[in-house]
Amino acid sequence: MLAAARKDALLDRLRRDGRLVVKDIAVEWGLSEDSIRRDLRELDAAGLAVRVYGGALPASPAVADYSARREVARGSKERVAAAAVALIEPDSTVLLDGGTTTLAMVDLLPRSFGGAIITHSPTIAAALLDHDAEVIVLGGRLFKHSAVACGAAAMEAAQSVSADLFFLGVTGVHPETGLSTGDAEEAAMKRALAARAAETFVLASEEKLGTASRFGILPLDRVSGIIADLDPDAALAGDLRAAGARILSAHRS
Repeated sequence: MLAAARKDALLDRLRRDGRLVVKDIAVEWGLSEDSIRRDLRELDAAGLAVRVYGGALPASPAVADYSARREVARGSKERVAAAAVALIEPDSTVLLDGGTTTLAMVDLLPRSFGGAIITHSPTIAAALLDHDAEVIVLGGRLFKHSAVACGAAAMEAAQSVSADLFFLGVTGVHPETGLSTGDAEEAAMKRALAARAAETFVLASEEKLGTASRFGILPLDRVSGIIADLDPDAALAGDLRAAGARILSAHRS
């Protein structure tokens, strides 16, 4: 089997099974483990897989740049956003992560909402200009890929706030690796914000489910729930629950 054909077959297997084990593939295909590892290194470098100990997981497509992500899975993001907005109580204090799903939440949030919204995203803050809510912006170095503030100043600012709810954006939700994103500083900022809220809910549109990114944020059992555009009877939903996740389905039946 030529290298290009092997890589295509590996990607097909990743899509089908949700993970690859090098030993198993090498035995099944009659190839050396080194050959499979080399293919996986190249797929990882191309952003098509995420290497983990002993094998690989599907790479999340949600690590594309901000403008490109706005066009991905728009209907799914709107379903997740609607389910998230339904959790917000009047006059509560809400932490909103950056990202395209939280932007969809702002579009659906009643303009008369009278609580407070805290965010480290200038994009989210600007979208709230016509809302009645008090808006508090956490500043710091702008991470342009996700249009959010990160770094030491943003982490310090996060320590001075507290909220009832935090809506956490991720790029990967996988039973083995938990919640993940593509940048180490952004992952640290998300953890810092989660620590400032009484409850944290993950926004998981369809393209993030069953995939992984390089940097872990939190285990599945460390958040209050995952608002997922996922059939509650799907195999992945069962795997996530077995790993400790509480699934709040936003799936359209």
